Amino acid sequence: MTSTVELPLWFFVLILLFAAVTFASHFLFPSVRWFFRRRLERAVKRLNQRLVRPIEPFKLARRYDMIQRLIYDPEVTREIVNYAKDHRVPENVGFEKARSYAREIVPSFSAFTYFGFGIRLARILVNSIYEVWTGPRNETLITSIPQDKTIVFIMNHRSNMDYVLVTYLAAQTSALSYAVGEWARVWPLSRLIRMMGAYFIRRRSRGALYRKVLARYVQMATAGGVSQGIFPEGGLSLTGELMPPKLGLLSYLVEGQEQVERDIVFVPVAINYDRVLEDRVLIAAAQRGDRRFGARISVVVRFILRKFWQGLRGRYVRFGTAAVAFGTPLSLQEFGPERPIEALGAELMHRIEEAMPVLIVPLLARHLKGAGGPMSNSALVGLVTQDAQRLGQHMPSMTPQELSEAVETGLAGMARNKLVTQGDTGWEIRPGEDAVIDFYAASIAHRFDDNRAVAE
Repeated sequence: MTSTVELPLWFFVLILLFAAVTFASHFLFPSVRWFFRRRLERAVKRLNQRLVRPIEPFKLARRYDMIQRLIYDPEVTREIVNYAKDHRVPENVGFEKARSYAREIVPSFSAFTYFGFGIRLARILVNSIYEVWTGPRNETLITSIPQDKTIVFIMNHRSNMDYVLVTYLAAQTSALSYAVGEWARVWPLSRLIRMMGAYFIRRRSRGALYRKVLARYVQMATAGGVSQGIFPEGGLSLTGELMPPKLGLLSYLVEGQEQVERDIVFVPVAINYDRVLEDRVLIAAAQRGDRRFGARISVVVRFILRKFWQGLRGRYVRFGTAAVAFGTPLSLQEFGPERPIEALGAELMHRIEEAMPVLIVPLLARHLKGAGGPMSNSALVGLVTQDAQRLGQHMPSMTPQELSEAVETGLAGMARNKLVTQGDTGWEIRPGEDAVIDFYAASIAHRFDDNRAVAE
């Protein structure tokens, strides 16, 4: 027992390394995890005191536990059996397939990342590009919804800035969970998005097992009171108009309503911009008849560096106003979950349309489009003033002097975007830019009686 054993130095170092790892995994790591877990729980408790809708325990559950709960759900288990029969494979193969889908979908929410990093980054990004205007009833509408109901924000999709904008504006309400497409499944972006609470979905998946796993996750999150954000159009609008809704996620919510007593309240969210960053990319896709945008990360990097350089030289100019207005909430129980899902989708899109904010650049685009020739500043100010009087709370409130200055600022922004030019007789659309003018005018076309008559 006391005899000496000689070992090579590399082997002795290897033994020490294994011993250190074993000690850490069995004694040190659990203590460290417990320490940070307690600190996180205290931080979330303080955070919930200032949120209108506190973070629900479901959202704070460990990702591993959520995956286990999801794949052992009775409905998912039945679908695994069907998958094994249809594909003539052992059930354990179907089980592993379901596990891979669950890992792909389930987020790993971090309250620190969301409220400590994500919200600050969103605030800096939004305020550096736009002036933000919110509807006068936004806060009142949210606070009027009882705490025992789950909020689902239903939003139109005009730009990839929509995610950042709504996340920033909802920061004082709660943490939103988004359904994010496959475009974001790129490391390290995918890691950050998961920590922000978003879950990935496959737009083109038609497998029954995948759809069941996704449906059950959405239903569990809704039953757990997690506030969610859904873009029912399924993608960016290529024309500026609202697109017909895709009903997949909505149908999952309605199906889940039959199994839980917790009501869902849909909050329509209408988003509009004086300038959409991707305007020409979207219009080009519409003209080709596809949705291949061809966006490259190098383009984004160049844009950020250019704006940073302009800021250093004192020449930075924001892109006008970004506006978000909440429409009238819709309770699913009051609407009737037994009614056709198409009726629900149509009603929600109608409420988004009715809440759509009207901004200066879309108004100028509409009037320049209908003029058929150059228009003077005074003529445009007069028309926009008449619009402001009629539209009321759907536009930012401005005095006559502020409105005149806003028209001049809007025209200058459109000139920088190479949409209009000023000649001796006034402002007119630049040759070849009619499609972009139509894109902006289309976002508010439903507000005017002549367009409503044509549509009807």
